[in-house]
Amino acid sequence: MNDKEKIRQLFSGSTVLITGGTGSFGNEFLQYLRPLGCHEVRIFSRDELKQEQMRVALGDDGVKFYIGDVRDRAGVDSAMCGVDYVFHAAALKQVPSCEFFPMQAVMTNITGSHNVIESAIAHGVKRLTCLSTDKAVYPVNAMGMTKALMEKVLQAAARGLGDKQSVLSSVRYGNVMCSRGSVIPLFIRQIRAHEPLTLTVPEMTRFLLPLPEAIELVAFAFQHGRQGDLFVRKAPACTVAHLAQALKNLFHSDVPVNIIGMRHGEKIYETLATREELSKSEDMGDYYRVNMDDRDLNYGKYFTEGNATESVLDDYTSHNTEQLNVAAVEKLLLALPEVRAELKAAGCL
Repeated sequence: MNDKEKIRQLFSGSTVLITGGTGSFGNEFLQYLRPLGCHEVRIFSRDELKQEQMRVALGDDGVKFYIGDVRDRAGVDSAMCGVDYVFHAAALKQVPSCEFFPMQAVMTNITGSHNVIESAIAHGVKRLTCLSTDKAVYPVNAMGMTKALMEKVLQAAARGLGDKQSVLSSVRYGNVMCSRGSVIPLFIRQIRAHEPLTLTVPEMTRFLLPLPEAIELVAFAFQHGRQGDLFVRKAPACTVAHLAQALKNLFHSDVPVNIIGMRHGEKIYETLATREELSKSEDMGDYYRVNMDDRDLNYGKYFTEGNATESVLDDYTSHNTEQLNVAAVEKLLLALPEVRAELKAAGCL
């Protein structure tokens, strides 16, 4: 039996809950799930407008919509009853808003995630997969810090669970191309409006991950995850200068580029896995499985035991992963339906 057949068998007849299900990931993951024979898919979010838009667009009685906020444990419990699998995507994800309102990020990304984890365990959910970000590694902003703590909360809960209880795992990936609030839609809007591209630092690098590959990562973690595992998808990267030039080329645009400098809370490059994590990871081809730190409350293990391999490894970053040139970025962009739609609308395709 191949992986696709195993996935279909696992989801067939199941009830699935997606928190933050009206976002970019939730919409795409729902489309992934629909042909797999789920009994019911539940969309849990606080945005009733987006829920109504999804409901009308789908016209599918097998998709149920729950209004609620992960900060409210009672609301989470209501949606969790009878659920087999949970995919936790609800979060405050925008770096600037989390910087200005850090306690809001704490309440959603940490306390809200804790509510989802504890509710899943209490209701006997078979598997829970939480979505994290490269910004959780060496975090310099509130969004990354709260996501890092979400990962720690999940692993702390996983340490206390047995083999026959809920399996908790998480995934960590970089920028999803064309996701809401990301730079590619911004650059496209600026190009089509004949405005200068606002570029932070030309040599800044970012991982590039199409949304379908993020879905594949989550599906892989769902199928292969063990208690407390963290999965990382390997991905190429490019400089923001190359990304801007690739888009200008595709749209046959000669708009100027304005260098605005690094914004508060940004980094020159992103890290998907630290060398400490890589020293206890398993290379699974397109993915790293980072095993949970399963040390118990014997504090001596934290102070007297070390790992000699950590000193010879490098972090896995957007600076030392595969670097795409402008032509390669153009090819990747042309594979994205959102970009192709914009190119057609602009008469460039």
